[in-house]
Amino acid sequence: MFELLRRSLAPPPTATQSNATVNKSREANPEALLNELEWTTIRRLDGQIQGDFRTLFRGAGLMLADLREYQAFDDVRHIDWNVTARMRTPFIREHLEEREIAAWFLVDLTGSINFGSGLINKHMLALSYVATLARLLTRHGNRVGAILYEGSGSHRHTIIPPRSGRLHILHLIHRMLTPNSSLQHSETNLKDFFQFAQSVIKRRSMVFIVSDFISVPGWEASLKPLSQRHDVVAARLMDPSESCLPAEGLMFVEDIETGEQVLVDSDDAGFRKRYAECAQTVDKTLYEAFEQSGVDCLELDTSETIDRSLMRYLRLRKKKSHLNIC
Repeated sequence: MFELLRRSLAPPPTATQSNATVNKSREANPEALLNELEWTTIRRLDGQIQGDFRTLFRGAGLMLADLREYQAFDDVRHIDWNVTARMRTPFIREHLEEREIAAWFLVDLTGSINFGSGLINKHMLALSYVATLARLLTRHGNRVGAILYEGSGSHRHTIIPPRSGRLHILHLIHRMLTPNSSLQHSETNLKDFFQFAQSVIKRRSMVFIVSDFISVPGWEASLKPLSQRHDVVAARLMDPSESCLPAEGLMFVEDIETGEQVLVDSDDAGFRKRYAECAQTVDKTLYEAFEQSGVDCLELDTSETIDRSLMRYLRLRKKKSHLNIC
C-alpha cells in the first residue's frame, strides 16, 4: 500500500500543475531546451568541473595515477602486490582514465517518473540531468550513449549507441521527450533493466543510472554485477511529497503504473507520521543496497536546481577521493 501512495501522491491542485508540466515537456523543442541549459546550468558547471574531471572519473587506463591503502569494497584485482609486500599492508593501484571514455545513461522512463508535486516533475528533472551531464562529457571528447526503459512490452528497451557531438545530444533529448505510446501500463522491474544493460555494455564504462528506484523487489542483486564491471553512479529522482505527506484532507491517489486507486485522509496526523516512517525505512534500505554494491548515489530533488545537486555530489566525491588517498 505504501508503494502505491509513493508512486502517485497528487492532490488535485498540484496534479494539474504536474500534468501541465509533463505535456509541456513532451512538446518542448530539444534545441531550445539544450540552449537554455547551456546558458543557465552548463556554463556554471563547466569551469568548476573541468579542473577536477580526471580526479573525479578515474578509469581503468594504463597510466598509473596513484597508490593508496586498500579500503573496504575495493576491487582486489587492483592490489599492487610488490608495494604490498614492501609496506606489509595492502595497497591499491589507481589509473588515469583513457583519453576518451564511453558514458552510458540508463534512464527509467516508466509511469512513476511523470509525477511531480510542483512545477517540475521527475521526468523533466531526469531530462535536464542527462542533457547537462552528456553535454559536459562530450565537450571533453567523450562519447555518450543511453538505454531507455519504458516498461513492459516487446520494445521496452531503446538503445542509443555512444557517440559525441551536439546533434547526438539533441537526438537523445528528443528520444526522451517522445514516449512510446504503444506500451501498456505495468510495474517497473529494474532487475530486468540492469541485466539487459549488462548484456549491452561490453567495455568498461561510466554508467549513470537515472531512476526513482520505485520497482518490484529483487533488483538489488542485479546492480552489484553491473558495478563490478563499470563505474556506476545512481541518480535518484525524488519529490518532497514522497517523504512528507502534505495535509490536504481527503484525496484519491492513483498508482500511475497500474491504475489502482485508494482514498486517504491526509489530515490524519497519525497517518502522516506512519507515512514518513515508511519513507525513512525505504530510504535506508535503498542506500544500504547502494553501499553494498559499491555505487555512489546522487540525489536529484524536484525542488532543487540541477547545478546545485551536481556540485554537492562532486564535492562529496572529491572529499571521498581525498580521504581514500590520505
